[in-house]
Amino acid sequence: MEADETAHATFAGGCFWCMVQPFATLDGVRGVVAGYTGGHAENPTYEQVCTGKTGHCEAVQVAYAPAVVPYRRLLDVFWDQVDPTDPSGQFADRGSQYRTAIFYHDEDQRKAAEESKAALERSGRFKKPVATQILPASAFYPAEEYHQDYHKKNPERYERYRVGSGREAYLRKQRLTREQYRVTQENATEPPFRNEYWDNKRPGIYVDVVSGEPLFSSLDKFDSGCGWPSFFMVRTEVRSWHADSHLGHVFDDRPKPTGLRYCINSVALRFIPVEDLKEEGYSQYLALFRDGQ
Repeated sequence: MEADETAHATFAGGCFWCMVQPFATLDGVRGVVAGYTGGHAENPTYEQVCTGKTGHCEAVQVAYAPAVVPYRRLLDVFWDQVDPTDPSGQFADRGSQYRTAIFYHDEDQRKAAEESKAALERSGRFKKPVATQILPASAFYPAEEYHQDYHKKNPERYERYRVGSGREAYLRKQRLTREQYRVTQENATEPPFRNEYWDNKRPGIYVDVVSGEPLFSSLDKFDSGCGWPSFFMVRTEVRSWHADSHLGHVFDDRPKPTGLRYCINSVALRFIPVEDLKEEGYSQYLALFRDGQ
């Protein structure tokens, strides 16, 4: 597989405003376009698609480097952004134009999508059957320019929409265990010495369990004796920036370089070992661990 090879993946997950950012932030993704696909009319407008009469659904087309981010990783991101059991839309958006679907571009993508869907069904994660269709890719029409990168152009309205539509609350509850939800969303604290990462010594990075935002490196981790993962970091607060997750507390009882001890709940974190950084889309952090650093 050539390092400069570009492939395409197409996903429908309801409102396309909310489907761009999750893919765009992945290492190896070269572009994400919001648009319309799966219908019978040529060059449809947003207004036409909204009627539900053109057969199209709102979708995103992802240009990515398979050598950096595998298609299966894109599938994982897709499933984490939708309610795949809803055949009639997504959250507050109702109608066939907001249905979920995976549009495959070749046989390898079709097989991977089918296997991924089957694994999700076997997992028991959902009580209802998975309604997401797996279909061959057809003509994809980019949406109007004001829809592209909407999360960047109108960040406040975008965030309000994610919350107001019910998507944000649903996704957080789906991806979090009861304890993770209590800690990150209700500011609870897990017990010391009885959590996953308090004595983890493997090299890697720690990301926000809600958003995947990189937070800490194992190079900054130390044994503070408190029973929670502790880090030396120059930070001004212990809530994550993107998801506003409660992470833990900061104390000024430690030596240099900062004098601060960031005492973090394990359930607020997801640990990614060095050997998995590339596959998980965090290859830019591999340099931290080279040459014995």
